[in-house]
Amino acid sequence: MSSTYRKWGYTKMAAKNDISEYMLKKQRTATKQNKSKVLIVDDHPIVREGLVALIDRQGDLKVCGQADDAYDALKSIDKLKPGVVIVDIPLKGSNGIELTKSIRAQYPALPVIVFSVHDESVYAERALRAGARAYLTKKAASEKIIKAIRAVLSGELYVSDELSKKLLQKIIGDKAGKISTPVDDFSDREFEVFRLIGQGYRASEAAKQLHLSAKTVETYRERIKRKLGLDDSSELLRYAIKWSGSREME
Repeated sequence: MSSTYRKWGYTKMAAKNDISEYMLKKQRTATKQNKSKVLIVDDHPIVREGLVALIDRQGDLKVCGQADDAYDALKSIDKLKPGVVIVDIPLKGSNGIELTKSIRAQYPALPVIVFSVHDESVYAERALRAGARAYLTKKAASEKIIKAIRAVLSGELYVSDELSKKLLQKIIGDKAGKISTPVDDFSDREFEVFRLIGQGYRASEAAKQLHLSAKTVETYRERIKRKLGLDDSSELLRYAIKWSGSREME
């Protein structure tokens, strides 16, 4: 075999390798670009890190950004153009329910998943009314989190079987003329304050938890008393504790 032929054969093989490597890089780039982008909004870094590790392991998903308050979340949505947003309820200076309403108003096609430490019986219905497409508790298995992300990206709603049954029962009850409780008429902020009262929080403690002033919390307490027809704070405390206990039994 002549040196010219060997040289030509080597050149041809090298060219094939170069083409294969180019095609592989192109395929990887295309796969990366085709991944759906997820924005995580949570004020606990350890929770964000856990979600990033879980989501980035998926072949079709990637975390494009993180935020710990509503202001940064809306800025990130505008800049990063995520396909879905995962939102916690307690946030710095705001809350996930209000943020969900803002996202729904400004980006109506962008699905939101509320991912909360709170049980479904407490916040799920309010989250869905605010515009969330899914509600998950932080006790949910990792496969359910991924399943929920893929479901909302496909235009579907995602809730647990238990919550689905409760919502259906409520619809049937409403159609049958069942009267809602005064708590159902609370604003989202009033509801948060009321829930904390039922857990034994004083006004100053509730203010710290909700990133509000104590005076603002007192204003909400007065509104709540008026809506419930209660005269004083001791009656409000008893009512809230009783309500909180009924939620735990559901």
